[in-house]
Amino acid sequence: MAENTNFSAVEDQQEQASYTSETNSGAGTGTSIIAPSYGTGRRKEAVARVRLIPGTGKWTINGRTLEQYFPGKLFQREVNAPIVLLKLEGKFDVIVRVDGGGISGQAGAIRLGVARALNAVDRDSNRAALKKHGFLTRDARVVERKKAGLHKARRAPQYSKR
Repeated sequence: MAENTNFSAVEDQQEQASYTSETNSGAGTGTSIIAPSYGTGRRKEAVARVRLIPGTGKWTINGRTLEQYFPGKLFQREVNAPIVLLKLEGKFDVIVRVDGGGISGQAGAIRLGVARALNAVDRDSNRAALKKHGFLTRDARVVERKKAGLHKARRAPQYSKR
C-alpha cells in the first residue's frame, strides 16, 4: 500500500508541472505578424517617431546606430525591451527620429514608440504581453513648474528669524 501512494504522488507532481497559471501562454512566442508599422512615443519633453520595417534587426536613431546613440547598456536594453519580450529580435529594422528631452526621456519615448508600433502590427498576439509588462502605458510624469516667490517648484528661500 505504501508503494501505491508514492506512485500516485509522483504522478500528481507530473500532472501539476504540465499546467501553467499564465492567462495567455501564447503571448511572447515570436509568432507575431511581420509587417511595417509606425508608433509615436513621448516621455518628459522627448518625442520619438518610430518606424518598424521587416528586416534584420538593425537600429537607426537620428542617423546613428543604437550603440552610438546610447553607449550605455541600460538604455540599449530599455529601448529593445518590447522586442525582446515578444521574441522578435532580428525580425524588424527600427528607424527612429527622436528630439527633445535628455537621454533618459528619449530612451523612454523610444520604448513606448516601439511598443505601440508592435501593438499596431499584430494586436491579437502582442497586446496582452505588452500591456502586462506596462510597455503601452505612457509615463505622464513631467517637471513641475516653478512657482512665484520660490527658488524652484518647491524650494523656498531660506528662513531668517531676524
